Parts: sequence; structure tokens; C-alpha cells
Amino acid sequence: MAHTLDLTDVALVAPEAMLPPMQHMIDTGRGLVLLNGASAKELREVDQAVWEELDDDPVTRVAVLMRFRCLIEVFSFRRLQELLLQRGFNLLAPALHVAARMRLNAELGFNPAKFERALLDLLAQLEHRRSAPVEVQVPLYANP
Repeated sequence: MAHTLDLTDVALVAPEAMLPPMQHMIDTGRGLVLLNGASAKELREVDQAVWEELDDDPVTRVAVLMRFRCLIEVFSFRRLQELLLQRGFNLLAPALHVAARMRLNAELGFNPAKFERALLDLLAQLEHRRSAPVEVQVPLYANP
């Protein structure tokens, strides 16, 4: 059965599927890829690493690679670079999550304004969860 890939609407992937390309870049000393971009040679190395890591589904592999390349590209915009510089490596996981779940047209890439908005919304949700008081359920005991 032949798989077709719609470049105008790249398949969504699980956020965890975006980890292998980023982990490869970190492991090879290029963890600042979102700030510095990637050369064609580096992208080929990422392609090979992801191809070996996600060997079960070719559609997922291609979608992950396309999404990762577009993630690198969207971070070439000033506002996202500034956000990365402000938040540091704590921004990586939320950025990978947004890249995995956001609609993507491979020819146009991620819309930088929409990507930034989605990323800021996700960060706000995460911060709200951290700052929300934790309710503790205390069992009621009857007096004997």
C-alpha cells in the first residue's frame, strides 16, 4: 500500500516523536540549533538519526522530519529567538509540543505569529498548573 503525503497539511505527530531529532542535535553538540539554524549536512545527519529511531512508520518519520525542519526555520524569526533567549532550554519541550500538534503546510512552514501565540499559550497553561494550589483530600474519620 502506497502512502501519500499531503504537503499542504502535514500529519500531526505525537509530541514524543519530536524528541529524537532534538536529542540527536543535543547529543552531537548542536543543542542551539533553534538559535543558530542547521546546515544541509546537519539536516541530513538528523534525517538519518530519525530514520533509524522511528523505523516503524514511514509517514510518521517524514512528518517528524518536516516538522523539525520547519521548527528550525520558524525560530529564525526575531521574536521567537528572543523568547528562546529569555526562557532558555526550558522552552524546548513546549516548542517541540507545539511543532508536533500545530497545523503545518510544508511549503509555507509554520506561521511565526501563530506559532508564537500557541507557544505562549502553552507556557501560560504550564505556569498556571505549577502555581495552582494543590487540593489535598483528607479522609474523614468517625469518632469511635
